[in-house]
Amino acid sequence: MSSGRHPVPHWRYWLAAPLSAVAIATLGWAALSPVRSASHDRLFEIPKGTWARRMAGDKVEILPAEIRLTLGVRDILVLKNLDDVPQVFGSILLMPGQSFRLPFEMASSYQFACTAHLSGQMTITVDPKPLSPWARLRWRAQSLLSAAMAIASRR
Repeated sequence: MSSGRHPVPHWRYWLAAPLSAVAIATLGWAALSPVRSASHDRLFEIPKGTWARRMAGDKVEILPAEIRLTLGVRDILVLKNLDDVPQVFGSILLMPGQSFRLPFEMASSYQFACTAHLSGQMTITVDPKPLSPWARLRWRAQSLLSAAMAIASRR
């Protein structure tokens, strides 16, 4: 007599087992491997013509309203003024062609005056170094999501 259930083909088991092993190995690597970066710098550029576009009435946002950095990974903000006019960031006057490096050593949220923003304000959020396995997984997932969103916004 038949129990009424259809047997699952063996090829599904042979396919599911390696895929599961790869997924578990990838998650294990992402959780246990230290987070590294080629550079601690996170570069943002103010493009040439930004001021002229604003004066013409264009409400262009050049820099994000919030920049997220991570201690021990990307913890130095680098701003480069490619525009034809000076820009102000906090108490720093960035002349045309000038760069400014701002390292962070403490996780916190920082507010800066910034003439490259329509609102005149920028928030820098510095997250702690991802030390635990869950923090590393979360950091890597957020990095992948941010990269995917940046690619999608360029299209």
